[in-house]
Amino acid sequence: MNKAELIDKIAKDAGITKTQANDALDAFTGAVTSTLKKGDRVTLVGFGTFSVSERSARNGRNPQTGEVIKIKARKVPKFKAGKEFATKISGKR
Repeated sequence: MNKAELIDKIAKDAGITKTQANDALDAFTGAVTSTLKKGDRVTLVGFGTFSVSERSARNGRNPQTGEVIKIKARKVPKFKAGKEFATKISGKR
């Protein structure tokens, strides 16, 4: 499902226009992004938690030349599914 399809689904299920659904989705992603940039986490009970993870510096290899390269440390977004959400997806109880 791409963003346009998600907006269609949200608009239909919530009984709102596609413009309103797009605005709501953009507001949600913006709020999550700004919260993660501050180093905080976003927890949606029953759905999951968005957080920031630190990746340490490490050595990698250029696949074309085989040359060893240094990869810098960086922060990456992470999502951990909540128990209720995970069981709905897997079908297990």
